[in-house]
Amino acid sequence: MLEYISAPEAAKKWGISERRVQKLCEEKRIPGVAKFSRMWLIPKDAEKPTDARMKAERMKRHE
Repeated sequence: MLEYISAPEAAKKWGISERRVQKLCEEKRIPGVAKFSRMWLIPKDAEKPTDARMKAERMKRHE
């Protein structure tokens, strides 16, 4: 059986805002995500999706 965490828990784990986690869930960018009523359930072992807003070239310059 899979274990799940909430959006606020994922936000804290990944170092991003709760709203950003919710958007990633809405966009189906997190595999295995499920919505129960108004709460997103995220698999505990889910990886943080890469940020598609930045191109690889820009990311290299910021390292």
